[in-house]
Amino acid sequence: MRFRHPDGSTVHLAYCTNVHPAETLDGVLAQLRDHCEPVRRRLGRDRLGIGLWLARDAAHALVTDPAALRGLRTELDRRGLEVVTLNGFPYEGFGAEEVKYRVYRPDWADPERLEHTTALARVLAGLLPDDVTDGSISTLPLAWRTAYDDARADKARTALLTLAERLDALEELTGRSIRVALEPEPGCVIETTHDAIGPLTAIGHDRVGICVDTCHLATSFEDPHTALDALTEARVRVVKSQLSAALHAEHPRLPDVRDCLAAFAEPRFLHQTRTLTAGGLHGTDDLDEALAGEALPDTAPWRAHFHVPLHAAPAAPLTSTLPVLKDALSRLVGGPHPLTRHLEVETYTWQALPPELRPRARAQLTDGIAAELTLARDLLTDLGLKELP
Repeated sequence: MRFRHPDGSTVHLAYCTNVHPAETLDGVLAQLRDHCEPVRRRLGRDRLGIGLWLARDAAHALVTDPAALRGLRTELDRRGLEVVTLNGFPYEGFGAEEVKYRVYRPDWADPERLEHTTALARVLAGLLPDDVTDGSISTLPLAWRTAYDDARADKARTALLTLAERLDALEELTGRSIRVALEPEPGCVIETTHDAIGPLTAIGHDRVGICVDTCHLATSFEDPHTALDALTEARVRVVKSQLSAALHAEHPRLPDVRDCLAAFAEPRFLHQTRTLTAGGLHGTDDLDEALAGEALPDTAPWRAHFHVPLHAAPAAPLTSTLPVLKDALSRLVGGPHPLTRHLEVETYTWQALPPELRPRARAQLTDGIAAELTLARDLLTDLGLKELP
């Protein structure tokens, strides 16, 4: 979906396909047929943006076979779909029964991460619509915080500078400008937007910026305006933003609140949980750890890294951080010029929701994703953007 900003620029809205995990190119093609095109039709649009997640095997197949890449581009066009952004965070296995800490491997100190992201950039250059020259790739924020020392930090910085040089060369070759975006996430080396400023300033290359995920922003209790003002002042480019909402519990001390939270503690994904007290930010690596004993203070609200559907907040006594998303979006695209032109709805946890909230059929998932995109579209038009055909 495309929108015209009052300054005349085009803002792209997509939804991320990591909600339909597939490891192979055949699986990706099946996603387009079974999910992405039905969402477009449900919205009544001739064109729909998707943020593709390409696992290692799918990316390798596309970058080593020009015919396969042309075939994917043809399939996108045939189904009324377009791609301007990729989710390069998960490397493989995102559809596994247990993902947890595995999603952070390989990290930016491992050569596999550089080679995979290079492959993604080459693929994206071949998938961009004919009238679009700028693409974006979100990626993990360097590494998970443990086992990350100065030596690995140097390797990560060198890898990102090498990637930036490759992206420069790619633009010279193709005329397509691809940028990579480090995505702050709780528990990682870069947990917050503030944490990102130092490393990105040290890298000092326009090809490497930040992806602002509004669920992660909210989970770490960051104020959107303060965070985005600091990024602007530091001249850190917001390459893309993922529109998502975290799980919020206002009174985690109450037994009924804890019972409701326990329904969201599930074995597949990591749900980092945070609380902000007068003593600062406190956290656990997962929601079940927060609920077990006294690992986390319970005198102030808790937020958990659980991407809940944008249009359907959990039932009371829980809610979502949708207000944080709205505040961030107003700053991202509500000003005289957009801070980013790539927006991506990223609710990948539909099948991790408590059983009674999960979509029971493919059509229900289609309806849910379409409802999220409708909400995002309405937020954008309320900010003065005009939806384009």
